[in-house]
Amino acid sequence: MPQRRPKKAAPARKRQESTPTLRQALSRRKKAELVDLLLELAQADRGLQRQLTARFCVEAAPDELVAATRQAIAEATDFDERDINRNFDYDYALYGEVKRNLGRLIATGQVRLAMQLALELMQQGSYQVEMSDEGLMTQDIEDCMDVVLKALPKCDLPAAEVTDWCSAMLANDRVEFIARESLQSLRNRMHKAAAR
Repeated sequence: MPQRRPKKAAPARKRQESTPTLRQALSRRKKAELVDLLLELAQADRGLQRQLTARFCVEAAPDELVAATRQAIAEATDFDERDINRNFDYDYALYGEVKRNLGRLIATGQVRLAMQLALELMQQGSYQVEMSDEGLMTQDIEDCMDVVLKALPKCDLPAAEVTDWCSAMLANDRVEFIARESLQSLRNRMHKAAAR
């Protein structure tokens, strides 16, 4: 059975051979020049930008975080339509980025934004699952959803709003099984809370 795989990287042997020479060349450069180079490379390569952001714990403003999360959702759920009904490769590391970003939004009190992004993930992610053979990315999508689902009972949003969100999530699940039990359970709990 095919495994989820990140995008192909250069062979380790070639990277190791060039490292000492590159290290020497970089060591002779000024810090400002290296910072400019890293920013230039990060702007050209979103994957590198995500790596640098994670490695150096860069805190983004909510609007930047939302944009980065939308981009990560789009890239994580992307697939080649020629591979429909196959176990196509997908970049599971991007789902990890989506999960981290949703957690960051929740930690900064931006629960509604996290809910909106989770809905977008459900729409695009369930389509990706539907178009694949075995839906290998289902667990990754559910892991992202879980961050939001665990935060909602603890937040101060009106129960009716959470209930409506759960209903929208269930309605937008094209395969009708992504985090279904958790969403139904939360919806029922919030519906009872709203009725009190």
